[in-house]
Amino acid sequence: MTQTTDSTVLVFDVNETLLDITHLEPFFARVFGDRAVLREWFAQLVLYSQTMTLSGLYTPFGDIGAGALQMLAEIHQVSVTPADIAEHKALLAALPAYPDVAPALARLNAAGFRLVTLTNSAARASPTPLENAGLQRFFERSFSIEAVKQFKPAPDTYRLVARELSVETSDLCLVACHVWDTIGAQAAGCRSAFLKRPHNAILPALSVPQPDIVVPDMHALADRLILGV
Repeated sequence: MTQTTDSTVLVFDVNETLLDITHLEPFFARVFGDRAVLREWFAQLVLYSQTMTLSGLYTPFGDIGAGALQMLAEIHQVSVTPADIAEHKALLAALPAYPDVAPALARLNAAGFRLVTLTNSAARASPTPLENAGLQRFFERSFSIEAVKQFKPAPDTYRLVARELSVETSDLCLVACHVWDTIGAQAAGCRSAFLKRPHNAILPALSVPQPDIVVPDMHALADRLILGV
């Protein structure tokens, strides 16, 4: 895919793809004595959200995140207070955008691409995390999996976007830094673009769908889509 068409819709994952979760590191350094526990927490959040969907169950992403925090506190034998949980939720709502995001989104808007987001997080009252990060203005719509009560990479999450926009899944290109997300999107009939954020990589294994586009950052993604380079 090297140029825009009237039917092309870029569907952006939010957490870690657009918003920089490393700003949670000081919190984990304070509570756990190790900022690297952030990665352990995020992995558990993803694992148990997907477990809920595979089990036919649903709990909001934020509640799973709070539960994962308490679970890790028990594992690491540290104390997590209600105030800590409230602080963690507030920090999640105020994550900043990566520096490359706004300029690239502005270029994609100007080139005529339709831009939307799809997140595992539940819908929030204004101001939303995207509003807090100054990004909402770039997007036509923002979708939450809450509407189908299944977490990505369940196929119905991507089909939700296609249905709401009255397009085919083949008209969607998911942009994410998580290969589990690009795999799910491709399995649902979408195209995908993989963004190489830190701590994320392609999974080179037999029969694992590889992303249609692999780029090091948002600037390169805009170049690839607009200029075909």
